[in-house]
Amino acid sequence: MKRFSPWLILLILLVPFALAAAPAISGQVERQSTNVTAITMFLVFVAGTLGITYWAAKRTRSVKDFYTAGGGITGLQNGLAIAGDFMSAASFLGISGLVFASGYDGLIYSIGFLVGWPIIMFMLAEQIRNLGKFTFADVASYRFGQVEIRTMAALSSLVVVAFYLIAQMVGAGKLIQLLFGLDYWMAVVAVGVLMMVYVIFGGMTATTWVQIIKAVLLLAGATFMAIASLSAFGFSPEEMFRQAIEAHPKGDDIMAPGSLIKDPINAISLGLALMFGTAGLPHILMRFFTVPDAKEARKSVFYATGFIGYFYILTFIIGFAAIVLLAQHPEFFKPEALAANGAVLQDQLVKGLDGGTNMVAIRLAEAVGGNLFLGFISAVAFATILAVVAGLTLAGASAISHDLYASVIARGHSNEATEIRVSKIATFTLGLVAIGLGIAFESQNVAFMVGLAFAIAASANFPVLAASIFWGRMTTLGALAGGFAGLLSAVVLTILSKAVWGDVLGNVGPDGQPVGLIALNNPAIVSIPLAFFVIWLVSMLDNSERARAERLAYRAQRIRCETGIGAEGAASH
Repeated sequence: MKRFSPWLILLILLVPFALAAAPAISGQVERQSTNVTAITMFLVFVAGTLGITYWAAKRTRSVKDFYTAGGGITGLQNGLAIAGDFMSAASFLGISGLVFASGYDGLIYSIGFLVGWPIIMFMLAEQIRNLGKFTFADVASYRFGQVEIRTMAALSSLVVVAFYLIAQMVGAGKLIQLLFGLDYWMAVVAVGVLMMVYVIFGGMTATTWVQIIKAVLLLAGATFMAIASLSAFGFSPEEMFRQAIEAHPKGDDIMAPGSLIKDPINAISLGLALMFGTAGLPHILMRFFTVPDAKEARKSVFYATGFIGYFYILTFIIGFAAIVLLAQHPEFFKPEALAANGAVLQDQLVKGLDGGTNMVAIRLAEAVGGNLFLGFISAVAFATILAVVAGLTLAGASAISHDLYASVIARGHSNEATEIRVSKIATFTLGLVAIGLGIAFESQNVAFMVGLAFAIAASANFPVLAASIFWGRMTTLGALAGGFAGLLSAVVLTILSKAVWGDVLGNVGPDGQPVGLIALNNPAIVSIPLAFFVIWLVSMLDNSERARAERLAYRAQRIRCETGIGAEGAASH
């Protein structure tokens, strides 16, 4: 580890970029033009973060250092890191694109994500920090059968991580293919290699600082973009909305709900998935173990909520401003979207944008800040994917090494050196799997995967976590049955929905349009109550000796939850 050179990794990563920048060979299809500014800024970011990884590698000596940065991250630092972990490229590019295309309705995603944080702050943050050590499975299995609950928690965590990773890797490939001129597979490999370097050598310390730097850069870039956009309207939001209504093909409808999600059942179901899914994401819950005590854990969520809420306000401004400002740049649109005089046709404003609505923020960056700011935002978007992927990989590796290997296979008898080695092997394996799946899913619509990741987190992880903390009568059998009921129902209902059954599997109705076997596009409204009901029913029917002992142990658990007595590193210890 001491001979590890980040500059060697940087040199290796320069090769695909150099190939991308090389002139196209005569007779071959011309490559997408390379954004030299974006690549330069990206390489500066990579060099800086590899330096941090080298520094972190020398500080990572124990399991606690690897999983939780030694528990020495402050509340403010952790809040920024959580924000950096949560503000993914899907949030930055996707939500601004949704607002651009659907107006007011695009807010349902940002509000759904944001509302989950008060739930974490008031319900879970302190309890998780006081009860757990490295992963959320430590909390869920605190007074229950370790083998059963840890196996179930690890499996659901890995499923969430897998779907989230695929979406991020495909997003990275498409983004860099468009902006950097790289082949798709090269972009996916570059992300995978960097992700493995951050996690294998630097662990949670390197991952945390990568997320902090990325959060600061993203917030700064989005702030500049929002201010520059508002200046075009005399800093009047009212004027921005008025001009957006005039320019958008939907007119006044962009200021009313119903254009994106037309029926209330699907709207409620989506909101439940986003809200409770946030409170069940393993890579987010893992961050509460990086702070020294429960007080700092609560501060972390407070700061993260502020940063994330501010960020979503910026994406709302960016989306509405783009409706007006991008229409003034015909060069951003496909030729068929332009009138004879070169102006953008109003009815082609959304459908005709080159690169699709996911490129709204990138195009707006070029419109308000020129090529230099475009390069900065492009590099930040790529850094965003790197930071999120690193956090996801670390969560997946900890589920394999800490929950499955150390607690289930070795039954608590493994040593720290072996556990760290298993973590690094798991990280390397997850990196290869993520690269392979990212390349395999290149041509698939993977938007449903993010929704499925949140639905599984909300249906399998959150009910077990909440019931284990707040309901003293839950038993091992109840947690096991409820967790798997939520996991399986979320997966099956998503497969039967239009997003998978129609769009991915290609099943169409009599009119030739993709259809699903059920009308529900998000399973949360069914799968979350089902998980809670199964937990309640099976626990109430379980009158075994072990069940009675587990119920008696709840009193001691509540004392530790509320006071932190017995929690490693807690201020009240």
